[in-house]
Amino acid sequence: MAEEVVIPGWKKWLEDIGEQVTFFIRFFRNIFVGGFEWSEFIRQCYEIGYRSFMLVGITSFIMGVVLILQLRPTLVQFGAASMLPTTLSVSFVREIGPVIIAIICAGKIASSIGAELGSMKVTEQLDAMEVSGANPLQYLVVTRILATTVMVPILSVLGDAIGLFGGYLALNLRDKMSFSLYFTKIIAALDFTDFIPAFIKTIFFGLAIGFVGCYKGFHSNKGTESVGVAANSAVVTASLWIFVIDAIAVQITSLLFYK
Repeated sequence: MAEEVVIPGWKKWLEDIGEQVTFFIRFFRNIFVGGFEWSEFIRQCYEIGYRSFMLVGITSFIMGVVLILQLRPTLVQFGAASMLPTTLSVSFVREIGPVIIAIICAGKIASSIGAELGSMKVTEQLDAMEVSGANPLQYLVVTRILATTVMVPILSVLGDAIGLFGGYLALNLRDKMSFSLYFTKIIAALDFTDFIPAFIKTIFFGLAIGFVGCYKGFHSNKGTESVGVAANSAVVTASLWIFVIDAIAVQITSLLFYK
């Protein structure tokens, strides 16, 4: 009886990186293959964007309320209660909004994509598509990754607006500030150097969420338990990539705009 070969962990890690690079190259090549699946892409935008909007909106609203309630005692202590809209807008638009919304999307979108493609792998639907002459990578992967790349930034912008509105309602629980004055302070505090870098990094957040979900689903093992493993691994890996991308984006933004 042959002895089982144990592959060291670092070799498995390197092999996994190589497979991800290969998968990304295949995805990138299939973007430019003729016959782009526009109907599937639009359907995925609806599934990813519209069906995630309620969760993103509720989360953003609560975050706006909580941040105002947490910031107010400290700013009041220093006599800077009038700075609440400014502080909320800069912190929410630059960092808190995009990252929290991306994490929410990773939990909902990456897991659903990983579970869906994983179940298709287990039931051999992907093999059936290849046998029938269809391109599962172009139909299933390209459309989903591009849909997340488009919809996550849109959800982030809408979430920022909802969060700032939640902050306005929370501010008026204790203090009185008109709606026009509140948003005048917000607009005055924000600059393109606050909004543009935050928007650009949400594009990479969406790309990472879609890519990880598709990769984990496509490379799930045979067996029903692998579907749950793919979904769970997709959430964990996508969340980790969001923090890595955010750390890199903060460093680049700091070097370019805040010298």
